[in-house]
Amino acid sequence: MPTFGTSLKELVFKGVISALSSRLLIIKPISMSNQQLRQDHYKVAPKMNEESKATSKADDLDGTVKYLQGRGAQFNTKNRFLKDEKVKEHIEAIDDWQESNVATQYIEQEVKTIVNKVESPDLSMMYSMNPYAGCEHGCIYCYARNVHEYWGYSAGLDFESKIIVKVNAPQVLRKFLMHPGWDGSHPIMLSGNTDCYQPAEQKYRITRGLLEVCNEFNQPVGILTKNSWIIKDKDILQEMAKKRLVSAMVSVTSFNEDLRRVMEPRTTTAKQRLKVIEELSNAGIYMGIMMGPMIPGLNEHEMQRIMKAGKDAGARFTAYTFIRLNGAIKFLFHDWLYKNFPDRADKVWHLIESSHNGKVNDTRWGVRMRGEGNIAELVRQQYKKYGKLYGMNEDRWELDTTSFRKPGEQGRLF
Repeated sequence: MPTFGTSLKELVFKGVISALSSRLLIIKPISMSNQQLRQDHYKVAPKMNEESKATSKADDLDGTVKYLQGRGAQFNTKNRFLKDEKVKEHIEAIDDWQESNVATQYIEQEVKTIVNKVESPDLSMMYSMNPYAGCEHGCIYCYARNVHEYWGYSAGLDFESKIIVKVNAPQVLRKFLMHPGWDGSHPIMLSGNTDCYQPAEQKYRITRGLLEVCNEFNQPVGILTKNSWIIKDKDILQEMAKKRLVSAMVSVTSFNEDLRRVMEPRTTTAKQRLKVIEELSNAGIYMGIMMGPMIPGLNEHEMQRIMKAGKDAGARFTAYTFIRLNGAIKFLFHDWLYKNFPDRADKVWHLIESSHNGKVNDTRWGVRMRGEGNIAELVRQQYKKYGKLYGMNEDRWELDTTSFRKPGEQGRLF
């Protein structure tokens, strides 16, 4: 029997692709079709409380689907870069058809680069760095899921259960900052892709190491997170803030805990995130609040409440994004939506389509992050109105990009 980590190539060469214990494992070429979006909306078992036990095998025999608690995605989508796929067929002959909710794996990896240049005109940042690939938070809408396919994994369950840890990231960052061509004139964004304070940070503290290097070089950084673990770095953030070297945004999508628990299953509560903003703001750190993605029919009506709560907690600037479902995310989100909100799933799905020219994804610069049409325009007007009402983004605060220095060198005078 192959192990969990065995690759498909190893399975083929070892000759273990065969029928075992009445279970037929088949390798066949990947074929994309419209059928992938036709989910079984009617044979979905009601979700259980987190403390309840899994359903019995008798429940599985009638075709119902067990919901994986603590996970956003409920299955692994196909990796578009892999020629073959592994599938299970003949459900009537399989006793354990349902995939088990495996424990999160941390895959330690040494990397050659850590700072990436951002080419997108939709984003204000020019450079970003991510100490982890994959994210245990499991946010179902996360655009970073597709990037996990480059590592040879799926954008589904793999993204939130197989976390790649870039163990040498601080050393690689130091080497990057020492390069003669880098002068620190551009801030670097932490968490441009995945959350730098996800649960793996509690063990590895790589984000802490990156901040220590940036502080040593006077390299300005921006941070985006939805995890309260950032509080553990308040000391170094406070030190950097005195030199105007850091700003941070905390993402809040909803105050509805029932929604957050299934949409962002392993994240901090919205109430706790507001406490993070308040504590760090009181410590002198320039704080903002990110509202996104706004999803019509689920959370777009909460924009005013989120913005006001952020302002009251000490946030001084804000931003938002509108939902878009690129790549494999459209299959994952569609499955998640109909399993958790069958009463409004059709409405939500069609509202998203109406905001992206009849599709759920949009690749056009300047449109893809904001959407278009009546619903997207309504969200934009809300953002503009309440941002002005609560005095967001009024001050012209900027990170200091003039004090960068390499160890042993003097800072720039101009």
